[in-house]
Amino acid sequence: MAKPSALSPRRAHCTLNCYTCNNILQQRYRHKIVDSVKSKEKCLRPSVADLSCDEEVGVLMKRCWTEDPADRPDFTTLKAVIRKLNKDYESNNILDNLLSRMEQYANNLEALVEERTADYLEEKRKCEELLYQLLPKSVASQLILGQSVVAETYDNVTIYFSDIVGFTSLSAESTPLQVVDLLNDLYTCFDSIIENFDVYKVETIGDAYMVVSGLPVRNGNLHAREIARMSLALRSAVHSFTIKHRPDDQLKLRIGMHTGPCVTGVVGLKMPRYCLFGDTVNTASRMESNGQALKIHVSPQTKEVLDTFGTFDLELRGEIEMKGKGKVTTYWLLGEKTPTTEMAPVLPVKPIGSFSKLHAANSVGSSSTKSVANSIANHNNISASTPLLQGDNG
Repeated sequence: MAKPSALSPRRAHCTLNCYTCNNILQQRYRHKIVDSVKSKEKCLRPSVADLSCDEEVGVLMKRCWTEDPADRPDFTTLKAVIRKLNKDYESNNILDNLLSRMEQYANNLEALVEERTADYLEEKRKCEELLYQLLPKSVASQLILGQSVVAETYDNVTIYFSDIVGFTSLSAESTPLQVVDLLNDLYTCFDSIIENFDVYKVETIGDAYMVVSGLPVRNGNLHAREIARMSLALRSAVHSFTIKHRPDDQLKLRIGMHTGPCVTGVVGLKMPRYCLFGDTVNTASRMESNGQALKIHVSPQTKEVLDTFGTFDLELRGEIEMKGKGKVTTYWLLGEKTPTTEMAPVLPVKPIGSFSKLHAANSVGSSSTKSVANSIANHNNISASTPLLQGDNG
């Protein structure tokens, strides 16, 4: 049997492989196309006469290779036409389904981003509101920005301290849950009242309640007036406050206030606290601890500022021995008079006997009777300087 030749007779004369031949032919054809385009003899376009496709597809192909670029359809039009032609096979075409889902996602992405942004802003607002309740807004804003809060000195502020007389024995006779409910009800009531005044609640420690005016925003000498009015409002609220588990007992609040300089600063990194430092804080605490139940104990410095307003009724208590201060002359804040205004003449009215006796007792100097009279006068918006009460003496 004869051995077959390595090369067929047809290719015996060719010493190049097919890959090289194809490259040579393609290169020659490309040169021919380029030369034809350069000569601008005619537009080189493929023929679609023998294609077995829809007529609309052929028309679309011809539109895509028109000589004028302005006449060619854009991709949006192409996609719409192709989708229209393939609507019967859309569910079976993986690429079209993928494009459809991408288009749907792109259309909904903007609305989704707006919704998520709104949710983020709402949560951010809630966090900021909570932070502003724990720290002054100016201080909280610095902490949010990552800035360090520098200690600040205030020349004149008024500090309020109060606690509950007999709270230790009350706690011993109550369950822990009852004590928590009592303090929560009381300080919720206090928090709603102090919102009406230019004050800042510093903290509550057990039954102690600490408020200051004049910081972090300075308000001139109005800090003493704001604390005094707030103290009167809180004392009035305590008279009508009811202890849930002991409704027959009267809650006895002891209040002290003092005016002077202090320094503020944020202490700690975890659970930072906005603290007040200085002798004014200690003196205000001493004014509270040396006070009496249901009375507002005022230092001489605060009394001096309150006298500039001319509307507060203060009574001299006398000298008391104060720890670290020696003997200090202090005062009781009884109430605030209604400012006198121009009024029309009032006809003489014969006063009621019981009220006349009460007013006469008030002039004698009984502090308890004077408090009741002032409560009645404040309730009816009547002061000792109004013509009606002046008629009692005549």
